[in-house]
Amino acid sequence: MKVVSKVWVVTGGGSGMGRELVLQLLRRGAHVAAVDRDPAALAGTAEAAGALGSRLSTHVVDITDRTAVRALPAEVVAVHGAVDGLINNAGIIQPFVPVAELDDATIERVLDVNLMGTLHMVQAFLPTLVSRPEAHLANVSSMGGFFPFPGQTMYGASKAAVRLLTEGLYAELLDTNVRVSVIFPGAVDTGISTNSGIDLVATEDQGKVPILSPAKAATIMIRGIEMDKLHIYVGPDSRLMSLAIKVAPRPAIRFVQKQMSKRLPAPSTPPTPSTPSKR
Repeated sequence: MKVVSKVWVVTGGGSGMGRELVLQLLRRGAHVAAVDRDPAALAGTAEAAGALGSRLSTHVVDITDRTAVRALPAEVVAVHGAVDGLINNAGIIQPFVPVAELDDATIERVLDVNLMGTLHMVQAFLPTLVSRPEAHLANVSSMGGFFPFPGQTMYGASKAAVRLLTEGLYAELLDTNVRVSVIFPGAVDTGISTNSGIDLVATEDQGKVPILSPAKAATIMIRGIEMDKLHIYVGPDSRLMSLAIKVAPRPAIRFVQKQMSKRLPAPSTPPTPSTPSKR
């Protein structure tokens, strides 16, 4: 589905790939509803849009808030008249520590944002999308959604769930007018660690890893959406690792484990289980 003249909803639209998706959709003639929990970040996106902002609306919503998400479709339709496409881009990573050292609140937060937030948006907007002559639903998973990265196991699990959720939606919507894509970004300079409240450990070979700019990543994502691709791999590392995990899983996992061990802190005493947070 071509993006021009269509109304798109983009989560995480205040920064990184989300902001670039918003800006590039606007440049291609689309109308966009940018969603983010950070009002200042959304204001930055609106400022960056400049004159194109006449086709942009901003919505301060935390996608983990089911009630707020359920009210969002009506808000977007009130501004733009319809919704033709949804790109669930918002996501966070976890601290770079093993699963045994993650506290319950951190685990729940990663799952709430990456999986449940995406699900809330899908359930809220799907009735509107199905009613359109043509529509598109795209969920951003991750290279970590099909390849294990030590120290990001819960993040990977949440993104693997997004992959299966999206593929299941593809199967369920085959006989409808809604096309479905799952997106697998590799290394992209998005600032996700800062937005997740995570301080990364710098390593000597970190600079050797090819990192896409958010603008390039957004271009690849939109191109894949317009081609109605089910799987959209963003970056050469994403494509390479998708092949490696199929052809030689053990050597590939061992190689990445050695690289990732440079980021992981020394093991510490596992935390005392915490009381589950109330939602």
